[in-house]
Amino acid sequence: MLREIIERFEDTVIVEEPVSKELEVTKYLVKYRDRPVLFRNVDGWSLAGNIWSTRERIAGYLGTEKEKLLHFIASSMENPEPCRTVESAPFMANSTEDFSLRELPVPKYYPRDGGQYFTSAMVIAKDEEGFVNMSFHRMMVIDDKRAAIRLVPRHLYAIWKEKAEAGEELDVRIVVGNPIHILIAGATSVAYGTSELEIASAMSRMAFGKPLDVFDLDGIPVPVETEFVFEAKILPELTDEGPFVDITGTYDHVRKQPLVVFEKMYHVDEPVFHALLPGGYEHYMLMGLPKEPQIYASVKRVVPRVHGVRLTEGGAMWLHAVVSITKQHDGDGKNAILAAFAGHPSLKHVVVVDEDINIYDDREVEWAIATRFQADRDLVIIPNARGSSLDPSAEKSLTAKWGIDATKPLGREEEFDRAEV
Repeated sequence: MLREIIERFEDTVIVEEPVSKELEVTKYLVKYRDRPVLFRNVDGWSLAGNIWSTRERIAGYLGTEKEKLLHFIASSMENPEPCRTVESAPFMANSTEDFSLRELPVPKYYPRDGGQYFTSAMVIAKDEEGFVNMSFHRMMVIDDKRAAIRLVPRHLYAIWKEKAEAGEELDVRIVVGNPIHILIAGATSVAYGTSELEIASAMSRMAFGKPLDVFDLDGIPVPVETEFVFEAKILPELTDEGPFVDITGTYDHVRKQPLVVFEKMYHVDEPVFHALLPGGYEHYMLMGLPKEPQIYASVKRVVPRVHGVRLTEGGAMWLHAVVSITKQHDGDGKNAILAAFAGHPSLKHVVVVDEDINIYDDREVEWAIATRFQADRDLVIIPNARGSSLDPSAEKSLTAKWGIDATKPLGREEEFDRAEV
């Protein structure tokens, strides 16, 4: 379970003293941004954060390398595998309807937050045809049993809207505390009809040699490995949600969102609640990693030899990217820039480099810009393009996108090569 995963990491920070969920958890997660932190006592519960805050830790757990994560995720998205339904699950050991959301270790992360926030929770829902969707949704605690859930217009929103227009509630399962292959799957953007649970199952097969085990909880499959499970209903009724700090570290505004009512709670023995720090490195990884395969696929359509894609931490792994290619023709660098924007429409800035540049080293990328880029011939600017709603500098989600072609000119490569010993 999650505790065993966290304790096996050599760099885990163990916090023994009592810590309040009101702002204090954040102080530790900010101090140890790239190290897992396990709190023994957050209002009487165990809590962990920053678990999956580096590429190396994620890749190591999945039995691959950070440079191959992109292909690992892409393969699972392209080749989903059916889950295996089992007869029992550890979280069934403890169940109750007598609980209060306010008393659970759900943190309030920042002073201006609208309240306590579920940030690592994923919602599992089934539509009328039996399609099962799993996706991340932040939830702001309102009282003992109710929260406001942020639904962007994607798959869960479509399933909820059909019910809401008929005046009906949507039955869902909410899961908290999952290993990384389940979390990454829940963060992917795939066509309607492809279940994220089956993407997680494909990852499980590649990493551990077996499909994902799920337990049928009153008609909805739930991953066996989860720490907390809640039976809940999303209502047609709307309420205020926010403010909330999103991936850029800036506040998202208050908006009307659906109410969700928590009805029953299940959890494993000695559960660990997963606190995903808004705007932290773990947040970056879970939002950014599933987008890298999309950028890769888009660039590969126009430049056959693409060596890697990295959404950078400095760009919150959402707005800035680096792409490594081998040019075959002059202009390939600019085509790669345009294709990267098409692959991830929220992207604002991209640097294209040659294969000899380590895209995971910011100094090497900057060196390539310093020695291989001229602004008057290698800069691409696209004004008034649709960008990310999470970019505070954009106006009504319109932004100026810009790309840097920091590749060597063909025919003059030797002039740009680095000296070697």
